[in-house]
Amino acid sequence: MRKNPTEPERRVWGILSGSQFGGHKFRRQSVIGRFIADFLCPQKALIIEVDGDTHDEAKDRLRDDILARHGFRVVRVTNHDVMTNLDGVAHVIGVALAEAADRWERPHPNPSPEGEGLAGDETWETLGNTQC
Repeated sequence: MRKNPTEPERRVWGILSGSQFGGHKFRRQSVIGRFIADFLCPQKALIIEVDGDTHDEAKDRLRDDILARHGFRVVRVTNHDVMTNLDGVAHVIGVALAEAADRWERPHPNPSPEGEGLAGDETWETLGNTQC
């Protein structure tokens, strides 16, 4: 997906890349435990998910709950919202960033993505070994 993002993902990356939200950096397709987040701001523990028509709401809720127990907030936007109201999507992301506390003082002493995942197989087993 990183090499071939959907058009909505490409548009969201266009507003997230280059630290356009107050200097906050985002990563695409970040691995967090057994999950892959569409976009992650490590500084704020904020995940942005771009959902198409094929998402399973029950699994999404379970996944979001597991990530929340590990300190992550998930903000979901739909493909339709991205394609028809990108300014609104940007506003929602900006509000979520403003509400989230920093996880560490800036700049992070170790900017490497190593060690940012969740420990154990809890997330994978809970979802029945299906990838989200």
